[in-house]
Amino acid sequence: MRRFAIALCFATLPVAAIAQQAAPAAPATPAKAQTAAATTPLSPEAAAIKSHVMFLASDAMRGREAGSPEYDIAAEYVASQFFAAGLKPGAAKGGYLQEVPLVAYKPEGEGKLGITRGGTTLPLTYGTDYVPSANPRAKETNLSAPVVFVGYGIVAQQYGRDDYRGVDVKGKIVAFVSGSPSKMTGEERAWLGSPTTKARFAAERGAVGTITLVTPRSDKQRPFAKMVEGIGHTRMTWANPDGTGHVEEGGIPTLATLSLTGAEKLFAGARTSWAKVAKESDKADARFTPEALPATLSATTKTSFAPARSSNVVGVLPGSDPALAKEVVVLSAHLDHVGVSGKADDKIHNGALDNAIGIASLIEEAKRFQKEGAPKRTVLFLAVTAEEKGLIGSDYFANHPTVPASSIIANVNLDMPILTYKFEDMVAFGGDRSTLGPIISRAVAGAGVSLSPDPMPDEGIFVRSDHFRFVQKGVPSVFLWPGQKGPGKAAVEHFMSTNYHKPSDDLSQPIEWEQGVRFVDVNYRIARDIADAPTRPVWNKGDYFGTLFKGPMAP
Repeated sequence: MRRFAIALCFATLPVAAIAQQAAPAAPATPAKAQTAAATTPLSPEAAAIKSHVMFLASDAMRGREAGSPEYDIAAEYVASQFFAAGLKPGAAKGGYLQEVPLVAYKPEGEGKLGITRGGTTLPLTYGTDYVPSANPRAKETNLSAPVVFVGYGIVAQQYGRDDYRGVDVKGKIVAFVSGSPSKMTGEERAWLGSPTTKARFAAERGAVGTITLVTPRSDKQRPFAKMVEGIGHTRMTWANPDGTGHVEEGGIPTLATLSLTGAEKLFAGARTSWAKVAKESDKADARFTPEALPATLSATTKTSFAPARSSNVVGVLPGSDPALAKEVVVLSAHLDHVGVSGKADDKIHNGALDNAIGIASLIEEAKRFQKEGAPKRTVLFLAVTAEEKGLIGSDYFANHPTVPASSIIANVNLDMPILTYKFEDMVAFGGDRSTLGPIISRAVAGAGVSLSPDPMPDEGIFVRSDHFRFVQKGVPSVFLWPGQKGPGKAAVEHFMSTNYHKPSDDLSQPIEWEQGVRFVDVNYRIARDIADAPTRPVWNKGDYFGTLFKGPMAP
């Protein structure tokens, strides 16, 4: 699962190809999986799950980073398991691998930013006043335009908020503060607070670029100094034919992030002082007055690109009903993790729970379908690449599906189930947004556990895993986690604080393999119900995401 953060950079770690150029490869070491002794006999189903994780999370896979040779080996392994489970090849040219062209990109140099006011230009200082942003669209970005401040830069009728009300931003650069009001619903807050979403709002109103303003509140959450330290980190997206990076439709370039001192210089002479804006930003439901600032911002930035490649793995179980087989249920999990990095002796991020066990569950669910007979609808099993880089593999598939896009009716995603305890409940992220809700409830009850609400609503987890790329295409989607009743809360907190995106996410953890069998069972029940149901899922009437992305709605 990608890192949690409200206004996050998609890629906080270098891609393998670049990382390997920077440091010599570590000598091969015995896989941790080989030394993890079983303490009690496992059921055949649990042993099968563990066997997949032993391979995928071994040191030999070196963290399965997208673009690395080890990821390619892992993809071939999954393809072989799909074949063994009786799935038909679901990619081009009769194979299981859908090639995903990738491009790694990062800022090149310090860039130049200046503020012109009254005929005088004030240069801003790199690392003190600003850090430049990489532009996946172009090697060089040159832009000069008046600046309009638009508060959070959010438009959300359900919250009575239009941060553009009363200002004209056509042909202008918009400046907005980081994040979003904390009073918003977690899932919607995460989406609305994303710089990508804000850039879309700006583009829809004719703006030509954006800049992000650090506030005292956001500086505590993610210090500007850390942004400066991380400026060389490589980001990734899928590549356009010309070698530039794909960006969401309608977006415009984010030019830079201004520090507190940089923002103060930008606001010099404005009707509203920066001190007043900074003070307001500390409020949970901060409200700002949008205004045209008496300044023109000039920005010149450069972006370097490095091509890479990876693959999604696609297997298909054809439906048995002549009519319903034309509709497709997608089951997904991400195969990649974050590779090799750090200064400790152990630099390999094995990614056992994140997300080797999700892939193992996907494989075992395919075997369960094959064992119990073909469903009425077609089921597509999808192991995606570059989730950790910003849901890139799933985004590529959603934009280049190997089946007709209109045929995809639902997505069930398997991502990072924390299986170090016997779970007593489950959480269905996004399950209450569509008619998948009753299906999920039946499946969870059938497995003997209860369904609980999201215990971490402020994290907005619904928008942070691969299923959201299907949501953006209007497809009702969900993913489940074991819940936090009983021992769950302590176990989840321990994993997130101690092992998440660290080398210690390996087989030395006290993984309860039989809980993996229960996890597979619940997800199988959900997928089977969707695949055999007389009608396709639809979004609940008026649901925010269903309406936003124009999915099929309940009457």
